[in-house]
Amino acid sequence: MLHLPLLRHGKPYESVDKIEILHHATGEPFASVSQANAGLIARDVHRWDTDVLERFSVAQLIGICKRAAEIFLHGSVPVGDQSQSFEDYIVQLSATTGMPYSYCRGNAGKIHRVLAEMDVILAGLTRGFDLSILDRGYGSDDGRTLSWFREARTFGAVLPSNSPGVHSLWIPAIALKTPIVLKPGREEPWTPLRVIESLAAAGIPREAFGFYPTDHGGASTLLQAVDRAMLFGDASTTRAWAKDPRVELHGPGYSKVILGDDAADDWEPYVDLMVSSIAANGGRSCINASAVWTPRNADQIAGVLARKLATVKALPAAHPDAQIAAFANPQMPQRINAMIDGLLPGAIDLTLQRRGSPRLVSVGRCTYLLPTIVRCDLAHPLANREFLFPFASVIECPTARIPEAIGPTLVATVITREQQFARALMAAPNIDRLNVGPIETWKLSWDQPHEGNLFEHLYRQRAFQTI
Repeated sequence: MLHLPLLRHGKPYESVDKIEILHHATGEPFASVSQANAGLIARDVHRWDTDVLERFSVAQLIGICKRAAEIFLHGSVPVGDQSQSFEDYIVQLSATTGMPYSYCRGNAGKIHRVLAEMDVILAGLTRGFDLSILDRGYGSDDGRTLSWFREARTFGAVLPSNSPGVHSLWIPAIALKTPIVLKPGREEPWTPLRVIESLAAAGIPREAFGFYPTDHGGASTLLQAVDRAMLFGDASTTRAWAKDPRVELHGPGYSKVILGDDAADDWEPYVDLMVSSIAANGGRSCINASAVWTPRNADQIAGVLARKLATVKALPAAHPDAQIAAFANPQMPQRINAMIDGLLPGAIDLTLQRRGSPRLVSVGRCTYLLPTIVRCDLAHPLANREFLFPFASVIECPTARIPEAIGPTLVATVITREQQFARALMAAPNIDRLNVGPIETWKLSWDQPHEGNLFEHLYRQRAFQTI
């Protein structure tokens, strides 16, 4: 059985404590993964060579990222004591997460793009100043003296298992000269490990990387030990770190498609956009829409969305038409299903009516949650909820109330030609990323950060003068 070691300052390390991760379809052990304890993580972080990437210019690191992009998508890299091709990676990723092959390939494409377009990403994060300023520590930008220093000597990330595309968010730290300390998701060690090995093969010193599969206690220690960090998790996970400015939180998105008064009467052309926003990538991402808000015609909109999404079937991961993921842990969909059913009174599950069969489906050992469209009012407990499958509520609300009533929203796509309504949403502090026009919620512009700015998280500007 394949074994995945820790990477301690880039060096593989097999620990005594290991866990087995299972194949989602067979239940058989698929790989063993070495586990790091909290003490080992703390010791390693405090002994880090935090200047290991300072020998490179940012331009050189960008070039290395571009080479790593091709290795990631086309090359073979070492994983444990074996060589992993890109096809091996897709099979392994799907095996332990239940994600369809097509979903795995699509997310790999996102990671490739971020590595290949690192210059564009950094230009967006830094607002386009001359990146050689980061090499010298100061410089002139359009006649102004700028000085930045790296406040984060180490950068850590506690990563999820639900969506490989999120790994694109921490990768720019390497191009910004910051060593990384990663805790992978339990079922998804494959993507961060492949990214690390691709970067190392392209020329990044292995000493810049730490890879520490661990438990909750180890994850907490990692967040405490590093200078800056990124944490992915549900509301209960991120809540404990909400007041720590060192930790950038990536929790539930509560993303939405919003129709203005004009679009509410002409909504049919946008049905496919709504369906895609809800269901793309298996509906597992924080940038998937979990609600559609409209001032009118909510019943009709919900009915059409339910009719389209009720056709989605539970298919094996390798099936070319697979659109939803099986859950690696079958207890999780059972809990989610029970939660939705418990909160449902007062709302209508229109997909259940259309499909005529339950939301929770088991095929062999695989357990799925089929897409769900709920029609409810804005005060209902399901009006602003997010789950790890294609789920959305449809809410009817006057446009004057929408900017405040929608609550925290990672991505809002507003479809309207009414400038007053668009301006009201532009002024709403509860929206992190705003799309004005028919743009799917998941369609991001990678040079515009949508949930925190990694550069500003790692670096601090200071006043500077010299003669």
